[in-house]
Amino acid sequence: MSAGPGLVACPHCGSLHRRIPLEPGGAAVCSLCGYVLYRVSRLPLSAWIGLVLGALLVFGIANAFPIVSLSFKGLTVEASLPGALLLTWRNGDYGLAVLTGLFGFWFPLTQLLVTLWALLVIRSGRLPHDFHFGMRLLSLSIPWSMLPVVMLAIIVALVKFAGFATVHVQPAIWAFAILTVLFTILARMTPYRLWFYAEDAGLVVATRDDILNARFIGACECCGHLVSLQSAGQAVRCPRCRSVVHYRHEQGRVRAWAFLFTAVIAYLPANLLPIMRIRAVGTDESHTILGGVIELWQLGSWDLALVVFVASVAVPITKLLALFLLLVKKHWVNAAMQRQRTRLYELVEFIGQWSMLDVFVVVLLGAMANFSGLSQISAQPGAFAFGVVVVFTMFAAMSFDPRRGWDQRFTSSTRVIA
Repeated sequence: MSAGPGLVACPHCGSLHRRIPLEPGGAAVCSLCGYVLYRVSRLPLSAWIGLVLGALLVFGIANAFPIVSLSFKGLTVEASLPGALLLTWRNGDYGLAVLTGLFGFWFPLTQLLVTLWALLVIRSGRLPHDFHFGMRLLSLSIPWSMLPVVMLAIIVALVKFAGFATVHVQPAIWAFAILTVLFTILARMTPYRLWFYAEDAGLVVATRDDILNARFIGACECCGHLVSLQSAGQAVRCPRCRSVVHYRHEQGRVRAWAFLFTAVIAYLPANLLPIMRIRAVGTDESHTILGGVIELWQLGSWDLALVVFVASVAVPITKLLALFLLLVKKHWVNAAMQRQRTRLYELVEFIGQWSMLDVFVVVLLGAMANFSGLSQISAQPGAFAFGVVVVFTMFAAMSFDPRRGWDQRFTSSTRVIA
C-alpha cells in the first residue's frame, strides 16, 4: 500500500493531516497527540489474502477437533470450544453461552470472512455497492474478537486440571496457539486500512483540500472520509460509506457515564458471587474470582495466578478508574498532560477484552470436568455478571470521545496540517 493524496483526521485529537507516501513498514504518526494514523504494510495484498485464508483453515481445525482429552478413573472426556459452549447452553446459562459464543466464535469468524471478502474485491478493482456494509460489520467485529483471550483461558484451565486428571493435548490447542498469532497480525487490517487500500487503488475518492473551507469538519468513524458540516451539532450521512458523521459525539459523555455506572453496579456481584461450582465425590464447593487466583497460587502456578489476578482483578479496576478519570475532567490546558490522557484512553481500549479471561475459563472447565457421576463444574451467576462488567466497560470506552479533550486548544476554524 502506498499512501495517495488526501487528508486524514486523527480519531483521538481531531487534527488534520495530509497523507504522504511512506516506505513499506513505515507509519504516519499524529504530530499533536502521537496516535498512529496509518501504516504501510511490508506485505502485498496477495500475502494478506493468503494470511486470512490460512487463518480460516486453522480456525476450522480449532473448532472441529478437541482441544484436550482428559482421562480419570477409566473415563475419558474430550473438550472442544463448540462443545463447551453447547454444554453451557444446555445447563441453562444462556446469557453466558451467548456472550462467550459471540466473542470466542462468531465475531472472530465474521472478522475473517469480511476481511477476506474486502481484500478480494479490492484486488478485483471493482467495489460492490454494499462494500460499506461489510466495513461497518468489520468495525463492529474486531473489538469483540477475543481468540487470544480464549488461548490464555485454555492454558489456565489446563493448569487447574493438571493434578486432577491425565491430560492429552489434541490438534485444536495448537490451532488456537497459531490463531492467537494470526489474529494479532490481522488486528492491523482495520476498516480504515482497507479504505486506504481502496483510495490508493483509485476505487474511492480521497478527501481533498477544499474541505478546509468548511466551518466544521466531521470525520467518518468507519471509513475516515471528511465531511463538511454547517454546525457542531449537525449530523450528516457520509457520502462514501453512508455512516452517520458528527463533528463530535454530543451525547457520548452521557452514554459513557451511564455505561460506567452500570459496570460498577455489576462489578459488585461479579466479585461477591461465585463464578463456578465444583461437584465431585464427597465435594461440593463454590469459587469466586479471587478464590480461583488463590487456588492457582496454592497449586504452585504463581505465574498463571499473577496473570489471572492482573486480567480478572487489576485490569477491571484499572479500567473503571481510568474511565472515571477521563470522564470527570473534560480536558487539560497543558498539551503534555492531554497527551497522557490520550495514552490512558488507548490503554483502556487495549486491555478492554482481557478481563473476559475468567469467564472463558469457567466455560472451558465445564467441558473438561464433565465426568459423569464423578465430577462436574458449572457456571454460577458471578461469571455472567463479570461478563456484563467487561461488556459495559468496553461500551463506555467506545462512547468516550477523546477529541473533546483537545477542543479547548483549538477554535472551530483552527486546522492542524502536518
